[in-house]
Amino acid sequence: MDFVGEIEKQASLLRSAALKAGPEAEVPTCPDWTVSKLVRHIAEVHTWAAQSVVTDPSSGRPAWPKAPREWDEALAWWDTGLSTLLQRLHEVPADRPAWTFQGPKVAGFWARRQAHETAIHRLDAELATGHELPSLVFDPEFAADGVDEMLTIMMPRQLVLGRTVEATGRILVHAADAGRTWEIWLAPGEPPVVTDVLGSAVDTDASLAGTADAVYRALWGRPHHAIVSGDESLLAALPRP
Repeated sequence: MDFVGEIEKQASLLRSAALKAGPEAEVPTCPDWTVSKLVRHIAEVHTWAAQSVVTDPSSGRPAWPKAPREWDEALAWWDTGLSTLLQRLHEVPADRPAWTFQGPKVAGFWARRQAHETAIHRLDAELATGHELPSLVFDPEFAADGVDEMLTIMMPRQLVLGRTVEATGRILVHAADAGRTWEIWLAPGEPPVVTDVLGSAVDTDASLAGTADAVYRALWGRPHHAIVSGDESLLAALPRP
């Protein structure tokens, strides 16, 4: 999958929506955020990720950068950080050792992570314009990969940060149009156990199903059309960002 291409595409759409909404517009999916705050956040993330790509794993976490608060300066600063990120992801071999906060310690981690980070915040920027999102936004393969990244990278990360699981049960997550299904086992005090399974005919306590796009958005807490059935408290118990 061309994750670097996705970063570029999603960032362009995010920027266009942010300019349309304006810096003072509220972001309904990010409480207490304005579009200005959203732009500064994604600018900082892209700049930090660009540094992480070229940071040796033994060197520790790169320092977090701070974007300018003034709107035009923040946009220009983001442009520079994004350009650096894209250039480094093109030039640095994906298997070169790099600092990461979770998962494989290689530069390629950041292409995938930033593709999904940018895609989700692209939705936030579009919602800030005041328009509803269409039912399908993302390609099924890309959205299904985002589901997998959430379940196998971002959820475990929340446990490292101190979140805990306080529920017991089994959840089925089914992205129908991508032909992918995951099973999640929850137990109090234990990290969720996620496995890929074949088909969707699995006896579980709760399920989240729909298009890959819908399931992707649902797991990230964005407006969606996925179908939730069974014990909804189990889905609420998932340690998500």
